[in-house]
Amino acid sequence: MERLIRPLSGPLDATVSVPGSKSIANRALVCAALADGPCVISNVPDGDDTVAMVDCLARLGIGVRRDADSVQVLGRAGALDDGPIVLPTRLAGTTSRFLTAVAALGVGPYVIDGEAPLRARPMAALHNALMALGTHVAPLERPGHLPVQVRRGDPADARSRVEVRGDISSQYISALMMIAPYLPHGLEIVLTTDLVSRPYVEMTSRVMASFGLDGVQFRSEGFGAIVVPSGRYRATSYAVEADASSASYPLAAAAIAGGSVRVRGLYADSTQSDIRFVDALRDMGCIVEQGNDGVRVTRSQPLHGITVDMRDFSDTAPTLAVVAAFASTETRITGIGFIRGKESDRIGDVVRELRACGVEAEAESDGIVVHPGQVHGARVSTHHDHRIAMSFALIGLCVHDIVIEDPEVVSKSFPGYWTMLDDLGSRGGVSS
Repeated sequence: MERLIRPLSGPLDATVSVPGSKSIANRALVCAALADGPCVISNVPDGDDTVAMVDCLARLGIGVRRDADSVQVLGRAGALDDGPIVLPTRLAGTTSRFLTAVAALGVGPYVIDGEAPLRARPMAALHNALMALGTHVAPLERPGHLPVQVRRGDPADARSRVEVRGDISSQYISALMMIAPYLPHGLEIVLTTDLVSRPYVEMTSRVMASFGLDGVQFRSEGFGAIVVPSGRYRATSYAVEADASSASYPLAAAAIAGGSVRVRGLYADSTQSDIRFVDALRDMGCIVEQGNDGVRVTRSQPLHGITVDMRDFSDTAPTLAVVAAFASTETRITGIGFIRGKESDRIGDVVRELRACGVEAEAESDGIVVHPGQVHGARVSTHHDHRIAMSFALIGLCVHDIVIEDPEVVSKSFPGYWTMLDDLGSRGGVSS
């Protein structure tokens, strides 16, 4: 299956909506499932990650019911159905990591598994941390990867302190933080390296606080530590913000094609670190405006290249690399070496597809260098990665003959992406 992108007929003047943040939604769903009563989570996106989360929570005995973009969750105060239970997390890395930790709270046994690309992704740091806390974690194929069986350990072996590397996925740390209140004495997470994605960890803390779990401490000794007290999540209603990662695509469209795009429900003071993408667009020559109804990006002058450390908003690095292909000078993206282990090798594969489109680009150990050049049409391989599909489709707004292979991969985070992109191109480049 493939999709030919239709170029715009003129500059943009558009207002669009994007899904709620899957990062926030999955954290809220976990907290709601562990809460002490009924919760309502609104503006929940319908991508694969959250669909997998809702399905797996139901398998664990949590009452969940979806109605449009709202999910009602009947929290059980940390209780889960006994196993054996299989939790199919599809292609959802966040869901698989969060649920592996949640499974440590139940009797088990629970098997967490996913589709082939997810099985290839590393999980060892989380598995090792759970074992250090006294949980039984047994790989069913390769050590440090899915599928894995989790079951409760002997309470006498329970620990309240664990060491975790901070320079790999912050999802491991967030997973441990969210179950920590239900451990006998809470948890101290000691970082053994610098923390690469602190904003995501802070996001986890803020969501936990919204469910009544205050008191998370960030200590600065050594590489730092995170201390989570024992306690319980409180039943509540919670509204999920618009997803800043998803918003990067229509906002980048304005930067590439010229004109203006506003994203509803997105705000410059968002808890999401990916909101910093708009700062990068501003540095490249765009105008960024915050209003009561969302963020607007406008470009009327040529783009110029920048040097930017995207460590804390790395999900938008493929988007910025594509924008950089239309700049007048070189762009250097740094601080993102760890994204080689995402759904794809997001450094090597992005460089490979840029070159296929005629763009001179170089992979570095921790980033990407993009040089200005003549962009042309190409068949773009998505490498099973939704972010590559959505980013490279933007090239087709200004260049003929851009074909995206495996376009359905966008269902992971933004099932309505192609409709949104078609709307941008309709009625002379104006969307309502």
